[in-house]
Amino acid sequence: MTPENPEETQPLLGPPGGSAPLSRRVFLAAFAASLGPLSFGFALGYSSPAIPSLRRAPPPALRLDDAAASWFGAIVTLGAAAGGVLGGWLVDRAGRKLSLLLCSAPFVGGFVVITAAQNVWMLLGGRLLTGLACGIASLVAPVYISEIAYPAVRGLLGSCVQLMVVTGILLAYLAGWVLEWRWLAILGCVPASFMLLLMCYMPETPRFLLTQHKHQEAMAAMQFLWGSEQSWEEPPVGAEHQGFQLAQLRHPGVYKPFIIGILLMAFQQLSGINAVMFYAETIFEEAKFKASLWAGGPSPGSSCLRSFLCTSRAWPQVCASSLTGSWPSW
Repeated sequence: MTPENPEETQPLLGPPGGSAPLSRRVFLAAFAASLGPLSFGFALGYSSPAIPSLRRAPPPALRLDDAAASWFGAIVTLGAAAGGVLGGWLVDRAGRKLSLLLCSAPFVGGFVVITAAQNVWMLLGGRLLTGLACGIASLVAPVYISEIAYPAVRGLLGSCVQLMVVTGILLAYLAGWVLEWRWLAILGCVPASFMLLLMCYMPETPRFLLTQHKHQEAMAAMQFLWGSEQSWEEPPVGAEHQGFQLAQLRHPGVYKPFIIGILLMAFQQLSGINAVMFYAETIFEEAKFKASLWAGGPSPGSSCLRSFLCTSRAWPQVCASSLTGSWPSW
């Protein structure tokens, strides 16, 4: 669709003449932000190896019955729902960078609570905290990455979000093969801790700084991320306030990909893949595949099979994002 407004074809921020950026620090900033989705994926996959470990624990060690195990896997989604709402409020008020810094606290805190758990309520509380962080990270990280990336690499860096989510799930499955649930929770603190450390040295996105009328800080952020020594053109007055309007849904070029993207995500969620990820090892054990190398149980084969399942979860998200230009939150 050809934009009716000529200003829509102009990027909010960009070098005069379309010159290429000189710095690659944008990749470091994108990596730092993508540690949030990595922690998100680890939290999603954590329950699969942890539940069998908790159910096999002999008395008097902490163990889960069937009802508690079900809640242990599912309660993370309740936290994620709340985190999505909180993240939407934070990202426009606290900023993209500060929102990522803040979401590292419930990630680390949740896994610390799980590590120190003495009863089932502490386990559920820790999972709820990690779910809250998942909701924030899944919303804020794609926004941060898309706003710091220059057009030539925006698609590449944007795809890293979902890639890091499934990498986190894979890491949880593989680590669960050799670690029991407390040590696995300690490992879950590592990506979020590194994100907290790295993001302290990364700038806020130039776009958010412009919305706060901080033009000098925005130019400094672009200098850091893109490294150009040229003087950057100021965006048109009011460009930082451009946003989506419901009237745009009347255009077929907007509402058709929007509907397709929403349906793709809805069908993917209704397929039940989240339940498979939360309880993959238990599902395979109950299906009597525990002894098989390529099925359930703590084996390299089971990790590969379950990782294939969770990777297949990524493709509807990738398709939806390419159609709508944004990344969904869970």
